Amino acid sequence: MCPFSRGRGLLLAFCFNSENPLRGSTMAKFRSIALLAGISVLGSACGAPESETQDTQQVSFEEFRAGAYQEPESGGFVVDGDIFLPTESELREFYEQSVGGIGTQQGALAVYYSGGRDIKWSASQALNLTYCVSTKFGGNYTRVVNAMKSAAAEWEAAANVKFVHVSAEDSKCTNRNNNVVFDVNQTNTSQYLARAFFPNSARRSANVLISTTSFQNISPWTLEGVLRHELGHVLGFRHEHTRLTSTGCYEDNAWRALTPYDASSVMHYPQCSGTQTGDLVLTSNDRSGARALYP
Repeated sequence: MCPFSRGRGLLLAFCFNSENPLRGSTMAKFRSIALLAGISVLGSACGAPESETQDTQQVSFEEFRAGAYQEPESGGFVVDGDIFLPTESELREFYEQSVGGIGTQQGALAVYYSGGRDIKWSASQALNLTYCVSTKFGGNYTRVVNAMKSAAAEWEAAANVKFVHVSAEDSKCTNRNNNVVFDVNQTNTSQYLARAFFPNSARRSANVLISTTSFQNISPWTLEGVLRHELGHVLGFRHEHTRLTSTGCYEDNAWRALTPYDASSVMHYPQCSGTQTGDLVLTSNDRSGARALYP
């Protein structure tokens, strides 16, 4: 998740520019891939944003790659604030999804949809989403443990899922620990507040990384709110703002709508024409969508 910025036009620069001043303009240009001139196709319930007509120039994959943030530790790429793509081939797939499949559909809380299927946990695994919290958080360790517990409890109350903190694994909490489904670790990057993964990620990529900046003043958000959003990704939910090109934050067409569009969704960036002005909390639509995916 990107650091909060009230000025919608500042979103990309705020999320990507600290190390490469060209990233903001390149990524802003990439957003316009979703606004290719003259395209208006009748959409279905899967991955079709509201159509718009606008003259744009499509960026090349090379330009897009140059604008994405590459994590020095993992070598993976982070796009759209908190979407982690472990390899360059997955980055290219994301790029190709973003330049194709444009249509007309106002969707809602949406699940990651790829290869003709929903990307979600099996019914049995959804009830045993084990994780560890690294002791390397130091003085913030207890704060992270409590924030994870609070964020997980809200999704558990809405859907048939269960997050299980395996504290015995905390002292050896890395992405090589196969005794848990995912790990929660700290990063020093200022490129995002936190980032997560989707259910189809390999174990080495299945981690929630929390930036040290999340322990600073991020009002009106809280660490709990940020983790509510990130655990939504862990369950398979996409960013809500990718439903409409009018949000200025369209990402790609790899999603399937679950509920009516909700600008206040916990999965909607406020700076992308969202209406959530306080902390990131689950709405009634979020809960309905979660129940639909995990009944």
